[in-house]
Amino acid sequence: MTDSIKQRLESVRQRIRQAEAASGRPDGCVSLLAVSKTQPVEAVIAAHEAGQRAFGENYLQDALEKIKQLAGLGLEWHFIGRIQSNKTRDIAAHFDWVHGLGDAKHARRLADQRPDDLPPLNVCIQINVSGEQSKGGVEPEQAMELIELCRTLPRLSLRGLMTIPAVAADSDGKRGPLHKLRLLRDRLATPELPLDALSMGMSGDLEEAIAEGATIVRIGTAIFGPRNYDRQ
Repeated sequence: MTDSIKQRLESVRQRIRQAEAASGRPDGCVSLLAVSKTQPVEAVIAAHEAGQRAFGENYLQDALEKIKQLAGLGLEWHFIGRIQSNKTRDIAAHFDWVHGLGDAKHARRLADQRPDDLPPLNVCIQINVSGEQSKGGVEPEQAMELIELCRTLPRLSLRGLMTIPAVAADSDGKRGPLHKLRLLRDRLATPELPLDALSMGMSGDLEEAIAEGATIVRIGTAIFGPRNYDRQ
């Protein structure tokens, strides 16, 4: 397991470097978030041994067990799933980032429940750029309202925007929703609130995402292989 994850991780890093160069962006401007949801603790350890520090989870109970077991490794944990009100306390207490904030009530709960001895919780507002009813997040025209709320919550640190676009068959189709997110960020950002994090791009569209300005790509299958949903 260790060797195969190391090899796949290096392959993904190479793809990121090549996409940065092809887009004329600086080397190292894109961060890799390894999506370890449904993967065993041993897989996270293997990725860590290969130099990976940031990991994404969206099944809370499975994630909390990993966080507990791996507490001594100094990992950075990102919650990327749909938030439920009965889970905000654990998310606020155990994660460093949240990538799927799309509700004012959840923003307030995460801020209220963030422990005082931890730094503010980094959050990205999820934007439903494809208009899919099955996807979480806010519509683009509602983003400013949630941004303004987050700015009033000192226990949250609003870092930027994220999206999970609809599946597309070709490169142009993949880039369309990602382009919309970048344009929205550019319109909403201010010197006081640069919204410099764009969390977009997965195993199948990381090149398109980087071309459109992604700063964080969320990669699971290309690093860990197929997911084991029996671990939910």
